[in-house]
Amino acid sequence: MSRVPLSVPQSGIWFNERLGGAGAVHHMPFAIRFSGDLDVDALRHACAGVVTLHPALRAAVREEAGAPYQVEGPPVPFEVVEIDPGRLAGARREAILRPFDLAAGPLTRITLFRLGPAEHELLVVAHHLVFDGQSTDVFVADLARLYGQAVPVSAPEPFDLAAEARRVAEGLPAARAYWSGRPTEFPDVVLPGLDRPDDAVQPGESVEFFLTEPILEKAADRLGVTRFELVVASVHALLFRYGNARPVTALDLGTRQAGAAERIGVHVNELPFASDPRPDQTFGDHARQVRAGLRELYRVREVPLGRAAPGTRPGIALAPVSLTYRRRIAPPEFPGLRTEVKWVEFNHVARNALRFHLVEGPDGLGVMLQFPPASMPRPDAERVAAHLLDVLRHVTDEPATPLSALPVAEEPAGLWSTRAYPEAAAVPDLVAAQATRSPDAVAVVGEHRLTYRELVERADAVAGRLRRAGVRPGDLVAISAARSERLVAGVLGIWRAGAAYLPLDPAYPTERLDYVLADSGASALLADAGSDLSGPVRVALDGSASGEESAPASGLLGERAYVIYTSGSTGRPKGVEVGHAALTNLLLSIRDETRSGPSATWLAVTSLSFDISGLELWLPLVTGGRVVVATEAQAADGGALRALISAHGVTHVQATPSTWRLLADAGFEAPVTALVGGEALPLPLAARLRPRVARLLNVYGPTETTIWSTVYEVPPDPARISIGGPLAATGLLVLDDDLRPVPTGVPGELYITGAGLARGYLGRPGLTAERFLPCPFGSPGARMYRTGDRVRVRDGGLEFLGRTDDQVKVRGHRIELGEIEAVLLGHAQEAAVAVHEEELVAYTVGAVGDLRREAARVLPAYMVPSVFVALDRMPLTPNGKLDRAALPAPDLTPAGEAGTAADETVEVVREIWEEVLGLDHIGDDESLFELGGHSLTIARIAARVHDRLGVDVPFYVFFDVPTVAGIAADVADRRASL
Repeated sequence: MSRVPLSVPQSGIWFNERLGGAGAVHHMPFAIRFSGDLDVDALRHACAGVVTLHPALRAAVREEAGAPYQVEGPPVPFEVVEIDPGRLAGARREAILRPFDLAAGPLTRITLFRLGPAEHELLVVAHHLVFDGQSTDVFVADLARLYGQAVPVSAPEPFDLAAEARRVAEGLPAARAYWSGRPTEFPDVVLPGLDRPDDAVQPGESVEFFLTEPILEKAADRLGVTRFELVVASVHALLFRYGNARPVTALDLGTRQAGAAERIGVHVNELPFASDPRPDQTFGDHARQVRAGLRELYRVREVPLGRAAPGTRPGIALAPVSLTYRRRIAPPEFPGLRTEVKWVEFNHVARNALRFHLVEGPDGLGVMLQFPPASMPRPDAERVAAHLLDVLRHVTDEPATPLSALPVAEEPAGLWSTRAYPEAAAVPDLVAAQATRSPDAVAVVGEHRLTYRELVERADAVAGRLRRAGVRPGDLVAISAARSERLVAGVLGIWRAGAAYLPLDPAYPTERLDYVLADSGASALLADAGSDLSGPVRVALDGSASGEESAPASGLLGERAYVIYTSGSTGRPKGVEVGHAALTNLLLSIRDETRSGPSATWLAVTSLSFDISGLELWLPLVTGGRVVVATEAQAADGGALRALISAHGVTHVQATPSTWRLLADAGFEAPVTALVGGEALPLPLAARLRPRVARLLNVYGPTETTIWSTVYEVPPDPARISIGGPLAATGLLVLDDDLRPVPTGVPGELYITGAGLARGYLGRPGLTAERFLPCPFGSPGARMYRTGDRVRVRDGGLEFLGRTDDQVKVRGHRIELGEIEAVLLGHAQEAAVAVHEEELVAYTVGAVGDLRREAARVLPAYMVPSVFVALDRMPLTPNGKLDRAALPAPDLTPAGEAGTAADETVEVVREIWEEVLGLDHIGDDESLFELGGHSLTIARIAARVHDRLGVDVPFYVFFDVPTVAGIAADVADRRASL
């Protein structure tokens, strides 16, 4: 074999190899098991004969000036290995994963494992540069004929590279027209249990099964489609049910011409295919729609995507899900032997989220799913396999089933807790009962200490003053006061008057407080001397008791407990009405989860205007413990909080992640039960806190479901953070956009039902009806709250994935900001991402290393922030949450216009680009791909950079920084390190 240029498909595979990190992704193994008296010498000669017939098997691939070519390599080795059957799997794996030296060749190796006198396995491993799926059929058929020497075997016609080039050139206009209106970069796929897979090739595992029933033939005939079209339609229907609105798969499409049927080589082109299913569409209609779409794609299958759409970024994984299907020959006969052919042997790697291999033969259908276990747990991959089988069987019998009704969701829907507290009472009654049992025990510690008796007496004095001011049972009373024991007595006094409280934190802006006071219709304002608010009847928080007070209100379990105002999408806050029954259910449930009792001391560190304050204030007081109230100054100072906890023997602390960071930074360590909530708990913070406390509980819940709805105890050395399972009398439903349960492990929106639901939004029945919906999965009359949070069921609990309204669209790409933040948190203490003027901006605290490069290694280019802003600390709201509105505006002024750089390296790189691309006046910041660059362009540029600048630039760098300025900077960095 003289020097021969690579074919079009080979060039794409070669480039993917040169990207680096491909590992064994292009290794194509298959195996034949022989039982009986095998003639090893005859088999050796037969294998040599196959290699003689198909010279591609002994090829080597080299390059010159960035142009790859193939030459004849050394003979293909035939190795005989005696091995115990128990060690076969490991030996097979080692042989499959062993790298090929492309330049030295050959690109095939053959190993015969001798397992016993009458048991052998032949393993053939070929590189995809010289071998495709149908080549397996050719190899096995030729091997069988040569082993028996019953039929002479003639060499196939050599491959006509010129004819292939003509076909690609002739098809290029139609292919460019086809792809001009279609996307060529695709979003991440939604699959059960899938984390974002690394772009790099990962170690893989497989799920395999074999069906003897003629399932494809029956269904395809009934629907009037080919079996391949049925397989694609079934996989796309499954992806659609997983929540992928526009499913995409990368398909291996055969490009063999009539004379190539008996030739070993590469005659396949991988192209993406997207479908547009609808929930009400029947599977039959969907399959016929897929058929029509595929037949359009077939017409352009000769042309690689990089040629047809020059701006496309080539890569090892064209789409997150790929699919191969082929029909194989019947297993050939080897004289005197029983044989079993494993047509596709697993190569132990994963190049994307999921790869479906389907091989159909006369004896049945073999299915293999390759997946990366680091990104998708095996039980989830097994679930996908089972779902695909369910879909195939179901549509065989019922093709008129709507896609939305395909059987892929397990029952029951969601996570449920039936634990309840039928003997519960309202909080003021429970506190009064504690005062009767232990009147002299300390209840509250603030500026002064209050016993239970003193607390109730002060509360009753407040209740008396409110009644005299005209407050009636059922009214709403605003309270504004500094954090102290008097604030606790004030809230209890409002309840003892039969009213509900409305917190107004003095630290909040006056304009907001005035709005809340006016919007709520509060009948009175209970305030201390430091409050400047005015409005309804004002009642002093402090004052003497009257001797003629009426009996305090009781039996309030069915009444309103408080109204908390939260941020609204319109810019105006909205009031959430919470009942006493919901509050009591929460307190008793957390009592059980935290084992809180008379010996417990809770720290109250949260603003009264933040609903979680209701837990830390009232749980200790309904269980006979005590509460230590931190002042506003102490709550903002980690060292002061640490001292307060130590001084008072605090056993339970609830705080937001921001406050826990303050404590951790202050060196906090104590045997407390720690609750973290109000914002997502980052894994690095959890790992930092866990060894410092006795127990670490991650709690989650919106204000509309009464403080917390779930709890998760963080284990030592956590690998990921869950928000856990439901609290008492709570149901957690994960639903799709049409309120259908999603399959286990698939992301959906969280809906919460049960005893914790608020009554609704004060004075806003329309909004209440929009967010509090009838629950179709509970008892008649049950409601569920739409949280707007994306979650999935994982390991028996819920994993929080971000807000549904945290998605933004930047330059046409839908982006989850929380996903970018999660990546940055691997390299910074804190991170937040926002959008300014169509640019992603990352804000970080305590960042380490090159964040842009680290982000580019994991995220697609459109998700890498354009600007990184380092902060000393994140701005926080009075509730201790991140204040996104206070993030500083970044400087988006460009560093300079294109073409103005004068650095010598930049000019050399620019000159190379202009030579290779055939363009003039390329600017510093113009994208290589937008200029028409593709895989071989990169290879030629990299070769010239090496020749002129003495630096090897890895191909992947062109994807991280695809500009003249970016490549020049990379070259400068590499030259500086020489």
